[in-house]
Amino acid sequence: MTKSRFFAVVVSIAMCGLALANAQAAPANERLQRFFSEVKSLRADFEQTVVDAKGKTIQEAKGILSLQRPGKFRWDYRAPYQQVIVADGHKIWVYDSDLEQVTVKPMDAALGGTPAQLLSGTRPLEQDFTITSLGPRGGLEWLELMPKAKEKEFERVRLAFDQNNLRLMEVADSFGQVTLLKFSAIQRNPVLDPKTFTFAPPKGVDVVSE
Repeated sequence: MTKSRFFAVVVSIAMCGLALANAQAAPANERLQRFFSEVKSLRADFEQTVVDAKGKTIQEAKGILSLQRPGKFRWDYRAPYQQVIVADGHKIWVYDSDLEQVTVKPMDAALGGTPAQLLSGTRPLEQDFTITSLGPRGGLEWLELMPKAKEKEFERVRLAFDQNNLRLMEVADSFGQVTLLKFSAIQRNPVLDPKTFTFAPPKGVDVVSE
């Protein structure tokens, strides 16, 4: 997976999580409605796995996710590499410590062509996605979000809930690759330091604006 596509997947997942708060769904989707109507902020550990069209694992990573509605998130990748992705409500910053490079984009531009166009829950998801209950699997309740308009990058997003929390997110792209995120140690509505969602490029790194 290229860095640009990897970036798009991460942004899409984070922003879908932010947008879902306003989803109107059928009774079978009560867990989705309840979770996202109650959660204003979130902190969780995550494990990310990317598989190709043949089901082969091509990337694994883990770290910490922080969310603050509306429009703010931070992904701290800790292993096997270090990378930080921060959205401050206006811009998205991607810091790759190995490359000693920071990429910064306006949030609107970064979200173009993805299911994450619905910024921060201001637009109900059902206007752009068909939300379908997939029923129980593996002790979790699954739902699928299919874009109503043809998307350039993403085919579908699937979500899995336990009784209280979002546990899995699965994003399939148009190249046949699937990104799966597993969430654990979930904290609902923690008080997050505002500095979590600000980013200052370290001295000496290249800053690339797009």
